[in-house]
This record gives sequence, C-alpha cells and structure tokens, in this order.
Amino acid sequence: MSETTSPHLLPEHPVVDAALRDTIARDYQIFAKQGLPTNLEAYLAERYHLDVSTTYAGLPITNPFGKASGQLSMTARQVEEDVQAGLGFVVLKTVIAQDETGAQTMGEWAVKESRMVVEPITGQSGETGWTVSWKGRGWWGTFDEYLQLIRAARQIAADRNTLIVPSCKYHLPTPTEVVWKESEYRYTTAKILEAWQAGAATDAPMPLEKDFSPTLAGSDHAAQQAKILEWLRTVPRLIREGLADAAQIRVGLKLFNALFDDDFQLAMLRAIHDGEHRPEFFIYGNRLFDPKREFDGKRGIAYGGPDLSDRNLRIMSRFPTECDTPLPWSATGDIHSGKMALEYALRGAGSFQLHTFFQMPNAHYTATVGNKTQKALHELYFHPQQGLIVWILHLAGVLDLPRECVRLADVIGRGEYI
Repeated sequence: MSETTSPHLLPEHPVVDAALRDTIARDYQIFAKQGLPTNLEAYLAERYHLDVSTTYAGLPITNPFGKASGQLSMTARQVEEDVQAGLGFVVLKTVIAQDETGAQTMGEWAVKESRMVVEPITGQSGETGWTVSWKGRGWWGTFDEYLQLIRAARQIAADRNTLIVPSCKYHLPTPTEVVWKESEYRYTTAKILEAWQAGAATDAPMPLEKDFSPTLAGSDHAAQQAKILEWLRTVPRLIREGLADAAQIRVGLKLFNALFDDDFQLAMLRAIHDGEHRPEFFIYGNRLFDPKREFDGKRGIAYGGPDLSDRNLRIMSRFPTECDTPLPWSATGDIHSGKMALEYALRGAGSFQLHTFFQMPNAHYTATVGNKTQKALHELYFHPQQGLIVWILHLAGVLDLPRECVRLADVIGRGEYI
C-alpha cells in the first residue's frame, strides 16, 4: 500500500436495513436530550443484540472505549466522571520514573502544561480533523501524589468495572549512553504496583503502559534507529526484574511515531514481538512529531488528526504479514468516531483509547446533557452515519456474523475479509 493510497477499509456509507437505521437515529436524538442509559452495555445487548465487551492487556473490560494518558486523567475527579460515564478503562497521566533518592533521569519530561488548544487540522489527504497542542509532557506533581491518584482511582472504579491503568516514562539511554538506570525501574515499578494493589482488592495483574511519548521522536534520545530498537527489547525485562513476582504485572509498550519511514515503524513492531522479553501487549501509535511546528513559543511539537490515523492504519495493515504471533494491542490516534475505531479493530485492535475527542468544543457534540465523556460516547456509539452501532451491524452483514448476537470480538482482526 503506497503512502498516497487511502488506508481505510470501510466504505463511505454503511449498509444496514432502513428500519434499523431509523432506530439508531431515534436513539441518537433521544439520548442527546436525556443522556445515555445507565447500563449502556445491557441496553446495546437488548436493543441491538450487540456485545461490546472486549479485553485490554488480556484483561476483560465491559466496552472498548478508554481515555488515553494525558491531562484529562490526572485527578480523582476526572477519573470519577469517566467511571460514571461508563468508560471501559482509564489510563492515568504519565509519571516520570525516579529512584529511591527522587532523582529522575527523564525529568525534562515533567513539564507542566501552561496552555492547551484544540484546533482544526487538515491532513495531506485533504481530510479535516482536530488536534490538541500543548507544551507540557508528563506528570509534574510529586511521585507520592501520583501514587495517591492510583489508590484513589482504583477505589472509585472498584464497583463500576472500569479498569485503571498507570502510565510511566522510565529512563532511556541516549545513543551515546550504554548504562541503564535500573534503580529507577525497580523503585518506580514496585511503588506503582503497591499503590495499585492497595486501591482495591483483586487477584488480577496490574496493566502498566510504558509511554514512549511522541516528543521522543524530536529529541536526541531517538536520533539513532539501533538505539530505539534496543529500548524496545530491553524495557520489558527491566520493568519485570524489579518485582518479586513478575506475574503481578502486564507490561504494555506505547509506541511512538519515529521520524523515520514506514519500514522502521514495522521494525519497531518486530522488535517487541521477536525478542526474548516480549511485553504482554502494546499501544499503537502515539502522535506524530513535527520539528518545525510551533506552539506558544515552542518549536517542535506533537500533533494528531488525519495524517496520524492514515499512517497508523497504513502500518497496521502491513503488520500482520510481519509476525506469526501478534500481541494484543490497544489503538490510539485520531479516533473521532465509532467508524474509525472499527478501522483499527479490523486490523487487530481490541480496545480504543482517545484523548482529543474528549475535549472538543461543546458545539461539536449533539448531546446537550452530561459531561464531555458522556457526550463523546453518545457520538461514538449512536451517530447514525459514523457511530459504532451502525458500522458494526454493517460489518455483521459483510462478515456473515450471527445476527442474534453480534460480538465486537468477532470483528477484531478481520480486515482481510473486507
């Protein structure tokens, strides 16, 4: 597939029964004024015979939509709103690892967001979308405050089946360094796990995202391809080695879009699959980085929009031919509709994490009640032309799925049949 060819598998319009389309449209209008059903998954099962349960990191979640790590998941109040809205999972703001003394080798990423702007963007294809610009990076509070957030978030989510996922940026040696700061891995991982387990009683392992942030692409750290591949092969081992029982954790690598070609992105994916110390899952793929793009006096920032989803879909369309035993993965990148989520699902993604779409201008949402998470979910599920319901029922016909119960799980990875 060339870089100028549209990577989308789905047609412009869904093909479903007219009566069913009218039912979805009515629900869309009703819930815009009344709010979503309290138990949305049960409603979808009864009304549309849909089962949207899936997995994240191999762990069961009630639905596939989650909040990606960022400034929208850094307080207990934000988590509470997301849990009440019914998200399947929430990835907390990315904390910067430290050792026992509090030293952080990646401390330059602990930068507070001073201003954030949501703005329209046009991709190379001519398609329009949205991106968020800000100067900040990781968690800028204290490490103890982050541990308290984990405990609080777990307690909030304990009775609502929303999975809470910590996120961390650990030390990564530059191309001129050979030593890994293993003390940061040991100390930080053990403390995060301790807080996660203290937040709510469970025998399930803790999922942990290791964030290779998009700003790495523009730093000296990522200037050499060999060093990036070394990171990917080494990090899972170092995270696990600090624990008495490695089975207590599931390591996920959130891969960034490097400033190299598509072939190198595939090399990154091969690196996390072929090594002796594979992660349990991965997240693909973090925002693009433009060293010339400017925001608030800073030159060189990350951005999203259509170019991001085009590249991610293009890469993940090629990837199945690169690996015999692919890891489970969670999709991120310009997921602004249920239709786009299913484009990722057809390529194997079992869940979808969003960031920009949860902070759009209010005029962008049809719903007039609820918080922005609820308004976004209303669009993601019920939009008559772009929502997950109409498009998964379209796929049920294309893939000849049993109509008495259409399962999201039966759509995942079926892109070759479209």
